[in-house]
Amino acid sequence: MQQKIIIYQVLPRLFSNTCETCVPHGTIAQNGVGKLNDFTPKVLSEIKSLGITHIWYTGIIEHATQTDYSQYNIHPNNKYIVKGKAGSPYAISDYYDIDPDLATDVPNRMNEFEQLVARTHDAGMKVIIDFVPNHVAREYHSDQLPEGVTNLGEYDNTEKQFDPNNNFYYIPRQRFSPHFYIGQESPDAYYEFPAKATGNDHFDAYPGINDWYETVKLNYGVDYLAWRQQHFDPIPDTWIKMRDILLFWCSKGIDAFRCDMVHMVPVEFWHWAIDIVKQKYPHIQFIAEIYDPGLYESYLNYGGFDFLYDKVGLYDKLRAILCNDVSAAQISYCWQALDGHIDRMLNFLENHDEQRFASVQYAGDASKVLPSLVVSSMMSKAPFMIYFGQELGEPANDAEGFSGKDGRTTIFDYWSVPTVRAWYNNGKCNITRLLPEQRSLRKLYKKVLTLCNKEKAISEGAFYDLMYVNFGHNHFDPHQQYAFLRYWRNEILVIIVNFGPYKTQVSTYIPQHAIDMMQIIPGRYMAIELLEKTHDEKDLQADTPFITEVDGYGAVIWKIKAAQKTSIPTTKI
Repeated sequence: MQQKIIIYQVLPRLFSNTCETCVPHGTIAQNGVGKLNDFTPKVLSEIKSLGITHIWYTGIIEHATQTDYSQYNIHPNNKYIVKGKAGSPYAISDYYDIDPDLATDVPNRMNEFEQLVARTHDAGMKVIIDFVPNHVAREYHSDQLPEGVTNLGEYDNTEKQFDPNNNFYYIPRQRFSPHFYIGQESPDAYYEFPAKATGNDHFDAYPGINDWYETVKLNYGVDYLAWRQQHFDPIPDTWIKMRDILLFWCSKGIDAFRCDMVHMVPVEFWHWAIDIVKQKYPHIQFIAEIYDPGLYESYLNYGGFDFLYDKVGLYDKLRAILCNDVSAAQISYCWQALDGHIDRMLNFLENHDEQRFASVQYAGDASKVLPSLVVSSMMSKAPFMIYFGQELGEPANDAEGFSGKDGRTTIFDYWSVPTVRAWYNNGKCNITRLLPEQRSLRKLYKKVLTLCNKEKAISEGAFYDLMYVNFGHNHFDPHQQYAFLRYWRNEILVIIVNFGPYKTQVSTYIPQHAIDMMQIIPGRYMAIELLEKTHDEKDLQADTPFITEVDGYGAVIWKIKAAQKTSIPTTKI
């Protein structure tokens, strides 16, 4: 059976932190921190029970932080170029090490990660970690280099803005002088000379507070100040170093990489590196964070990625529909624009970059999630991801510190997530401390996500959009309702969602073309609604509408086992 990938993204730093008295901008001593060892077999079993197949452990690799671990021979970071007390997981300070925050026994931190990988596999799930290829922390320094490997920038010619053999880009003879305070005139001021280019392609010495000032751009052989001239022959040193980093983490037993900002790294590198990795580790999958649809084809078919983020497509559209900015009918444009790549997109409603669904900045109410959840998880065979706490309706109402009150769960601060803390319950992982609405929501997520692999029509079947035949019909509002089919052999799912606030009777026409595509005998069949487990007789034929009621902010998934034209009709009424 083909498995549909269901990902649980989690920040270990926050997940199991039980501190109930966190203070904004608090230190690790004040606010505490979660640990890798907190992902016990019990915890992992409960996560898997949601229907999860993969866990993306975010923030595993050592990154810049204001916490001092120099007693463990870990290079400290200057506080003025670290975002937040904990630091960004995307400002990597050592590609070959584990974030010491996450270790119960710091000197044993790599072993603790390897044991986590083993426990996750024993629980029946696969492991995803981040690969951050475009930039590193300003004070990158690997303390755990394998024998024979040199540090990034160790042999760079800093007198040159660009050199194919350099790992970084430089602003020669200029000091790093950003438009914000970095301790000028104080003994602990941050000093960088010559200045390096900033991670968001800022090629001067004066980044602003809204730039990725805590990072520096890696050089893959593209001269950005000379019309992006490419120098890929011979293979640039950065390519070789990044390849070796990928192979290092593959050797730790991981199953996939979520690759950060891949479109800021030349596709030629990905073509070269992914091929090498998959020759040695054929099972490894690559997921790309990418926001330019014009590059999808290149990064999938030439770059070698297995899946791409569908952020600017389905995510943005579903959010706009729920916020009453666009019609539900526009969902059809999402899959049409993908040019056949619908099954290779990673779908989601939340991640660490986006505002929480239940936040006041988004839906403001977790109970409105069902239509978006059903469409995003069931429209295709593509992977679907939830963000820890999403299944509990986490609203991200806290002003944690550097992150502020922005509808997101912080990735920069030491903090504890209230809904997750209540469910985690000191490792018991139960519902006793959850509010009734949180219990119901988690149950709903579990029901929907487990269906994704229970029903072959979703995990393996074909998709058919019903919107083009349902405009202008009574009892179907294309601005608030969306309808589609998923089918596998003689198993048909008629899926209808309602983004409107009121319960309504919906009449959906199924065209003859769909009947022919499914190769079924039209007629009236006994059906089961998979969410509520109700039974009813339903018409599955071109000349009679499929009639059902759908709750406000609700969805129905009617399953029919139809008689096929090549088989004996055993269930037809």
